[in-house]
Amino acid sequence: MRANGYETLLHRHGKNPILTAADWPYPAHSVFNAGATRLKDGTTLLLCRVEDRRGHSHLCAARSANGIDGWAIDAEPTLRPDPENYPEELWGIEDPRITYLDELGKYAIAYTAFSKGGPGVALALTEDFHRFERLGLIMQPDDKDAALLPRRIDGSFALVHRPMTDSGAHVWISFSPDLRNWGSHRLLLQARKGGWWDANKVGLSPPLIETSRGWLMLYHGVRHTASGCLYRLGVALFALDQPEHCLARGDSWIFGPEAPYEREGDVSNVTFPCGYTLDRNGDTINLYYGAADTSIGLATGSISELLCWLDAHGSS
Repeated sequence: MRANGYETLLHRHGKNPILTAADWPYPAHSVFNAGATRLKDGTTLLLCRVEDRRGHSHLCAARSANGIDGWAIDAEPTLRPDPENYPEELWGIEDPRITYLDELGKYAIAYTAFSKGGPGVALALTEDFHRFERLGLIMQPDDKDAALLPRRIDGSFALVHRPMTDSGAHVWISFSPDLRNWGSHRLLLQARKGGWWDANKVGLSPPLIETSRGWLMLYHGVRHTASGCLYRLGVALFALDQPEHCLARGDSWIFGPEAPYEREGDVSNVTFPCGYTLDRNGDTINLYYGAADTSIGLATGSISELLCWLDAHGSS
């Protein structure tokens, strides 16, 4: 417990920020919003969003034996925008989220492709993070904050994403037989109204986490204030075989900008996770997040504690 009485569910690592532009082997303005996975040899891989001084982003891989330090960073961009063949990537590619698809034996990377039409959801597949198969744009602008579920639901692949619609910025789920053609769009999590911390817009943070009790979602909520937007993290739980059915949603946020590197940066007051890994015990979560759109931080927690907190502080 903290002095103010709130339970601390996610603990910042003492070495934060764990990666910054100063660590990069080539010129970079900022490094943030990294997708994460653990490779078969136990190595933690972060696929980091790297922004240059033009304001355009690409993706670059960083690998570590312990997921904390000793990062080996690719000497050049791992996945570059390819606007000649994919015009939706004209102004860069951003905010990757990684899901391993056991059915294909490949990692699926859902990322934001940014161009004149706005941000849209694109998808790429890889076995080794050296060679990539682009599937192109799968959700039209304005849409982002996307990740695949690791297995099919009722025979279909499932994608969680956040389109901007006339009704607002809410989290949706869509289904596909082949990763290319998408439909059966269903509302998953709606931004609340009024004075709530997540009243203005919500979006998926890292990919959903499969637990015995359901799909655990860590999501970001945005509140507009007189001094700008606040990006904070909340938690919800969805049924395993009917993920559009919300079992519980936390009433309050559980993690937000507090440290100096989270409060001050290119976009102040932002904690924005895009990736996680689980330890061998299946309970300890390592959450990698963008801090103030400038650097990458690490926070750790417990899946069982998050679920217990949701039991005490959530509603359906």
